[in-house]
Amino acid sequence: MAAIRFGLIGRYLRPYRRTVLLGVAALVVVNLLSVALPLLVRGVIDDLQDGFTFSDVLRQAALIIALASVMGAVRLWSRMLVFGVGRQVEAGVKQEIFDHMLRQEPGWVQTTGSGEVISRATSDVENVRRLLGFAVLSLTNTVLAYALTLPAMLAIDPLLSLAAVGLYPLMLVTVRLFGGRMMRQQRRQQEALAQLSDLIQEDLSGINAIKIYGQEATERQAFADRNRRYRDDALQLARTRSTLFPLLEGISSVSLLLLLALGSGQLETGRLSIGDLVALILYVERLVFPTALLGFTLNTFQTGQVSLERVEDLLRRKPRVTSPVQPVAIAAPTKAGRRAAAVEARDLSLRYPDAERLALEHVSFRLEPGELVAVVGPVGCGKTTLARALGRMVEVPEGALFLNGTDITRVALDDLRRQVALVPQEGYLFTATLADNLRYGDPSAGQETVEMAAIQARLEGDIRGFPDGYSTLVGERGITLSGGQRQRTALGRALLVQAPLLVLDDALASVDNNTAADILQSVRSQQDRTILMISHQLSAAAACDRILVMDGGRLVQQGHHNDLVQKSGTYRRLWEREQAEQQLSKAA
Repeated sequence: MAAIRFGLIGRYLRPYRRTVLLGVAALVVVNLLSVALPLLVRGVIDDLQDGFTFSDVLRQAALIIALASVMGAVRLWSRMLVFGVGRQVEAGVKQEIFDHMLRQEPGWVQTTGSGEVISRATSDVENVRRLLGFAVLSLTNTVLAYALTLPAMLAIDPLLSLAAVGLYPLMLVTVRLFGGRMMRQQRRQQEALAQLSDLIQEDLSGINAIKIYGQEATERQAFADRNRRYRDDALQLARTRSTLFPLLEGISSVSLLLLLALGSGQLETGRLSIGDLVALILYVERLVFPTALLGFTLNTFQTGQVSLERVEDLLRRKPRVTSPVQPVAIAAPTKAGRRAAAVEARDLSLRYPDAERLALEHVSFRLEPGELVAVVGPVGCGKTTLARALGRMVEVPEGALFLNGTDITRVALDDLRRQVALVPQEGYLFTATLADNLRYGDPSAGQETVEMAAIQARLEGDIRGFPDGYSTLVGERGITLSGGQRQRTALGRALLVQAPLLVLDDALASVDNNTAADILQSVRSQQDRTILMISHQLSAAAACDRILVMDGGRLVQQGHHNDLVQKSGTYRRLWEREQAEQQLSKAA
């Protein structure tokens, strides 16, 4: 077993040290009463042999019942205190992990995997809760039980006491052996249940594909296989438990029989009274539960420490994209009365972590306020990276990107993202109403503002066709909407916040050309925002004020469509390819 990290455990318990100390003090009281009660019982039994009156017995019985009631109440209080600390730590750590996750850049979440983060925020935090609740309580109780009970037993009869507890190490070893197996089986059962849940969630999300390709039988068999695996793992765990607990009872019974066998001889010789023997029996039975539980406690400590390290490793991760220590405000637009932003890139170079080559290499350009500029280029040329850089979704070097002449790395992230509305190709929709998805960037927006954003995104006609209109509940990830409706909803969300810079990262790819042109004309006519449109549709880019052409992470051409098609280069090749594909499509 790994060394116990008392310093790390103490750091988590420190905010609740008063409650923990109260819980430990309550356990001391419980164990003192647990030692006192058998001695009172011994006194009553021995006094009965000396002719104790019935009224005396009743008084002693009342005292024993009163002390036992107090002990039960104090024990309950101690468990509430210590277990409550575990629950408070669990809630606090989950909140800390969630807040920490929101501070990370999107790329880290995507590369780490949501499953790994969720695992640390759920099962690992639950193990930490068991460590700081159950394990602390159990270990403290076991130490106190032995520290206070053994001296009382030895005072009555050392030989009998040592003989009675001599088998308890065997009980501890048995629990340790079976406990490790039970934990492994429990983990396998949880993993099997997680796989079963994943399949259900995936099939519910992909029910259309299952129906279209007639794969009900395949999915039914996949579910049966995972369900069978879960059943087998659950049965193995049940068999282990069914073996362990009878073994513990058997060891306890042997210990008790040994005490009775040796104790009867002591009674015959008069070296031991009946009350002494009864007190020893009560003490032996009292130590059974803490001893058996100690094995589980040690396993819980081991597992909890591993989970504690995993949680700490997650919380130690520093986000690459952070707000500056002393942020500055974005400068006002150069033209009075206009909100549209001026954007400038100065020799922008950017490399993703662990990537061999630059994603963007020495990119320089300027967008004037109110301009509609397209960015085109072959797949993997850096268009999406440029869009993400403008919203600081990726790490951007200082002195490379400017908004109204202000270096965006010197601006607080919240302020910057109120100025830049980024619409990705796959706009994520939440399981909420259409209205709530549209007002996600400004939850306080009124219905009139929501409807205006829907009109600008050319979504209002679709919404009128829904039975519940703006109250229509979209499914998980917006699965109940078409691809074009999802993209227009994401666009409407960005339009609602009225940011001075609108970045469309192929955000109209699923929208037909006429609707896309109509949307761009509507947005452009407002004259209060600068638009950077990333697109693989050159016919849409041709209508823009300017076109930036990228290739291999570099800005290789820029200008108007009519000028670019006359020059040999990347844009002309892309244009000729698109025209050829359109001709082939018409011929087909």
